[in-house]
Amino acid sequence: MGGHALVERICVFCGSSSGSDPSYAAEAAATGRLLAERGIGLVYGGGQVGLMGVVADAVLEAGGEVIGVIPKHLMRAEIAHHGLTKLHVVEDMHERKATMARLSDGFVALPGGAGTLEELFEVWTWAQLGLHAKPVGLLDVRGYYSKMAEFLDHMVGEGFLGESSRALVTVADDAEALLDAFSRHTYTPVDKWAG
Repeated sequence: MGGHALVERICVFCGSSSGSDPSYAAEAAATGRLLAERGIGLVYGGGQVGLMGVVADAVLEAGGEVIGVIPKHLMRAEIAHHGLTKLHVVEDMHERKATMARLSDGFVALPGGAGTLEELFEVWTWAQLGLHAKPVGLLDVRGYYSKMAEFLDHMVGEGFLGESSRALVTVADDAEALLDAFSRHTYTPVDKWAG
């Protein structure tokens, strides 16, 4: 599972709301444009609301590929985006996450709520367990994830997380820097039980 990652599609986890500061949406749009400029397809949760809709629209407007994955029960709640390159409608949240992971070469969390964190932590855990070798990153817009990054370091300091596991999550405040890190990503298997 060594070697550099070939990043053709990135899965973006982000809020189904836009947050209280307009800079969150502005950065989501900039990230979408950057993905399209670099020829990287977007895989995301399939909604047209919040940051989800902003990043998808930005990729589409810039001529890029957008693949949405939405469970049946959220077709109304998240108002499925029907202008996508492809929209997968799946049975449930478990199938949604598995499908997004299968279609992606890396994972980025933009600002979001509990669902965003749950998705991020699951793919990070899968990397820890060696279930995939794909890069995982946090786009730290306006310091949104700075306290989380501090907490991850605290977990290491308290002996609940190994340095190698912590290193699986890249944190950057700039989408270009994050994508550059992804293009250089090499996966080193983690012995989760060795610390």
